[in-house]
Order: sequence, then C-alpha cells, then structure tokens
Amino acid sequence: MSFRKIISAEDAIALIQDGDTVASSGYGGNGTPDQLFITLEQRFVDTGAPRDLTLVYAGGQGDGKSRGLNHLGHEGLLKRVIGGHYGLIPEIEKLAVANRIEAYNFPEGIITHLYRDIAAGKPGTLSRVGLGTFVDPRLEGGRLNDAAQEELVELVELDGQETLFFRAFPIDVAFIRGTTADPDGNVTMEKESLRLENLALALAVRNSGGIVICQVERVAESGSLDARRVRVPGIAVDAIVIAEAENHLQTYGTNYNPALSGELRAPLETLTRLPLDEKKVIARRAAVELLPNSVVNLGVGLPDAIGVVANEERIHDLITLTVDPGVIGGVPLGGLDFGAAVNFSAIIDHPYQFDFIDGGGLDVACLGFAECDGDGNINASRFGKRISGCGGFINIAQNSKKVVFVGTFSAGGLDVAVGDDGITINQEGRFPKFVDKVGQITFSGRQAIEADKEVYYVTERCVFRLGGDGLELIEVAPGVDIDRDILAHLPFTPRVDNPSTMEAGLFREEPLGLRERMLDIHVEDRLSYDAESNTVFMNFAGMRVRDKTDIERILAAVAALLDPLGKRVNSIVNYDRFEVADEVSDTYLDAVRYVEQKYYLKVSRYTTSGFMRLKLGRALAQRHVSSQVFESRQEARRHLGAE
Repeated sequence: MSFRKIISAEDAIALIQDGDTVASSGYGGNGTPDQLFITLEQRFVDTGAPRDLTLVYAGGQGDGKSRGLNHLGHEGLLKRVIGGHYGLIPEIEKLAVANRIEAYNFPEGIITHLYRDIAAGKPGTLSRVGLGTFVDPRLEGGRLNDAAQEELVELVELDGQETLFFRAFPIDVAFIRGTTADPDGNVTMEKESLRLENLALALAVRNSGGIVICQVERVAESGSLDARRVRVPGIAVDAIVIAEAENHLQTYGTNYNPALSGELRAPLETLTRLPLDEKKVIARRAAVELLPNSVVNLGVGLPDAIGVVANEERIHDLITLTVDPGVIGGVPLGGLDFGAAVNFSAIIDHPYQFDFIDGGGLDVACLGFAECDGDGNINASRFGKRISGCGGFINIAQNSKKVVFVGTFSAGGLDVAVGDDGITINQEGRFPKFVDKVGQITFSGRQAIEADKEVYYVTERCVFRLGGDGLELIEVAPGVDIDRDILAHLPFTPRVDNPSTMEAGLFREEPLGLRERMLDIHVEDRLSYDAESNTVFMNFAGMRVRDKTDIERILAAVAALLDPLGKRVNSIVNYDRFEVADEVSDTYLDAVRYVEQKYYLKVSRYTTSGFMRLKLGRALAQRHVSSQVFESRQEARRHLGAE
C-alpha cells in the first residue's frame, strides 16, 4: 500500500509556521480534530513554537473544560482569535478576558460563509446579519477586548440598505476531520455525526495556497472508496493523520452510536424523559408556540429540552426540528451530544444550513438568554467577565419568522417548586436576568420591531411578548403574584394589560396533549377582526384541512364572526405551511370563493412558499376570484392599504 499523504501527527504539525492563520472545523464535541489540537499543544509546550498564530473557527469546539480548542489556550501560541463561540473553550476565554490575545466574535454563520467566499477568491462576505448587535461597527464591531484594535467588519450601504462587510483573509492551515481516507487524500465521513464546514474550509485553504490536514480514524486502499461518499476530494487535502481512538470520539458524550451518524434509526422510547421542574415548564410553554409543518431551530442549553418535550408529546413527525450545524429533522440531543440528533431526515453542510437560516427558512427559533431589557434586547453572549460568544444566535434570532426566548426569571440559587396548582417561589435567584440595560446586544429589539417579527420571552412564572413599545406581560403562572413576584424584580415597567393565566397542564406530570392540539385546526382561535381598519385577519399558518368537517368548521367560524357585522370587510389570510387533503381540495377552494363573494371588499393572501403561491394562485384564478398571493405579511397589508 502506498502512503503518499498519510503522515504522523507530529510531522503534520511541524508544517505550521510562526504567524500562520489556522482554522479548524468542529461543533461542540462533534467532529473536533483533537489529535491535531493535542499534538500542536505538545509541540508548543516542548519547543515554544509555533508562535503568534491566528485561530479561526465557526462553532465552539470544546467541552467547557479541557478538550477541543482548550488545548490551544496558551499565551504566546495564539496572537489573534476570530471565533463564533467562546463558552466551551474557557482556556482561550481566559486569554481574551486578560487581554492576552486579540479576541473577535463573529456570528457562526458568517464565518462558515467566509470560508466559501475565501475559497471563491471574493473580497469578503456581505450580510445584514449582525446589524444593531455588538457585531455592528457602530457598537463594538465584534471586538471582545482592548487588544483587538483592527476593524474587521465595515458598515456599507447597498441599494439604500445597510449591510455589513466582513473582510476575507488568506488561511494558511486547515484542521478538518473525517472517518476514512485513502492515500490520495480522499475523505469519507460515514461515522461522523455532522458534515460541518469541512469541504468549504478545505477549499478556502487550498485556494489560499495553504495546507489542509485531515484527521481520520482509518485508512483504505487507494481507489477503494465509493466516490459518491467522498465528502472532501483528495485534491483539497495535503496530509492525512490517523488518530488514536481516544482522540477521535464521535461526540464528547458518545464514543460511537450508529444512530448519530444515520446508520440506523433508534427507538424514541429509549430517550430519557425530563423531570417535572421549572425547566420542563419553560420547555413545554415554548413548545406550545410550535405550529404543524413548521421548521424549528433549537439552541443550546435549556432550548434543547424542547426537543425532548416534542418527543414526549409525540409531535416530532408534525414539525421539523433543526440544529444549526446542519441537522434536518429527527430529535436533537443535548449535553455533550448537542449538535447531533437521532432519526434525522438529512445532514447538510454547515454553510448551507446558514444559507437556509439567513434566507428566512426558519419558522420558529427557540433560544436561551442571559439578560433581557425593557426594549426587548437580549444578551446571550457576554455577562460580566464571562465571554460566551454569539455562536449562531444572531443568524438564527435575526432571521427566524418567530423567536421564542426561554430561560428562568432569575439565576443563581433560584428555588421553585412545581405542583398541580402552579409554582411556588421558595427563593429568588441572586442574579436578575431582566435588567435595565443589557451588557451586550446579541438580539436587537428595535430591529425586530422594524421587521414586524413575532417575539416571546418565556420563563417559569410569566410570558412576555415584544410590542411596539417594548415588553408586554401577557401570561402569569398560577400561584404567582404579579406585583410581588414579577414587577418588583423588574428595573423597567412593561405593559400590563390584563394578562391571562398560564395553562394548568404545564405544571402537571401528564403530557399536554400537543399532538391532538396540532391536529385540530382551531379555526375559532385563528380569526380576528379590527374595527378601525375594517379588516379580518385569518391565520391559517400550519393548518391541516383533512376533511369536509374541517371545511364546515371554517365556514361556520367565519359566519359567526362576520354575519353580525352586516357589512363587507377587508381580509388578510396567512397560508404559511397550510395543507389541504387532495380529496377535499376542490371543496375547500369552492368555500374560499363563497367566502370572498359573500363577505369581502378586498382580500390579500400570503405565504413564504413559492410553490404554494403558484399552486394557490392558479387554483383561485380558475374560480375567478382574487388570485394574487403575496410573499409576506407586509406586502399583503400594503396591498390592502392597511399600512
């Protein structure tokens, strides 16, 4: 067997020179090339070289203790770090806090897209992601400390719109990881839990004239790999390093599980149920915001409990859960397995997932938070001397149609008892999470209001919504006194307009019955009338019309709302993720024509699905009724002259 590109880890690391820019692929404990990190650390400890490296990475790569990029947390080894997340790499975080390195934090998706743009020889990445947050150069420009002086992001204007420009730069060395390689450098990833940004990064470094080093667990004979399974071609790989088994775990939580790499489907009954505590209450309340047919992103920490709740409630087949490194469908995992999933539908490359996210593909995002102020701004990236970093938070929160922030009302010693009658607060946390002004803006309430975004803030004792003037208190848990347990702990005054009581089922052991709710069309709750504009709003998002009984319920609800008015009205109808069974589609469309001819002055329908716009528009045109279907609610409102 020829070993043309297969070398030892020591020989591979010896290729790195002082001042090089090194970029690594990985996400949490998924796909991290630990053998390369360990060997680079050992070379520096033994020889003091290489020095003054620039480290670049997208997803955080570590376990919050000593693994992953923590091996590189040595003063002198690193000069500059441009990373997406710091919370999992405390050894590097310490250097940033102590001003020992030039520390920058850019959105995870931006860095994955930078790799592609560097590979393509472009001058940088243009994006609206980060406007109004600490990444915006009018605020902090992504700089985390005083040592970071250079401006790496610029504010530009294109076609009258503000845009951020992230400058490209050459990358000298790439650390990537696969499962199997041949001596020609072709790499497959059959046992990996994620595909990550390996290909984009390899091409970026290859076209920068740099060196691509790939860690694998085994080697195959030249020409024996199935070419259809090769994820990184040999032309983009310079060196192959065979890792020791303990440095090539599937994730930091799992040595190897074929369900995480899609080689088999796992019985979902084997997944652990959540104990009934305040975190489960929050996860359940967030799950109530999920609609059928919606694409949902779950963040790290408390949000990953929502995936467990979805499994307990048997709704995983009614929605599509995603995680930002590239998981589509299935049940995302938490803890040291976060980023991986079981029974997923697909795994796509990390940069492509952020194409989907940044372009508005997510219907709902469920994310955690550290601080929130009265304007709805969220800090999830920096608190005191702790630097967590934004990860994919900014991409996701800024571009999802609906955002649900989840977290306890306070932190540090919070003691809450959950019972059938609601909650009892035995001891308040030492650290308030609702503050007068957030320490760093990771999510801009003002930007969200301008984008007409639906935003909720869910805690164990209450739920806020983002309104035009800031936070509105809309729900309170049973057993909670508004003045004593909520308002007394807020440094701002939210709008309080007769908030409702959080439903009792959230605080009980038995499931909420979310599956049955999702399969019910709930049409009575989907209709509302605004007298001032004489407009009826019909929110059919996620509705599944299954039979003629559903159609009759819709007609009855419309008649109950509009007949008493005694006049025609304007109408706006949301058809996002709407479905109607083939056998009753003609009956439904006939009902649409009947309602328009009987009740409407003018109607605007909208959906973000191009296929749905085409299909619905043609069907309505055949019935000689209003057939224009818009892409967004804003366009639909403008058509009616409601704005």
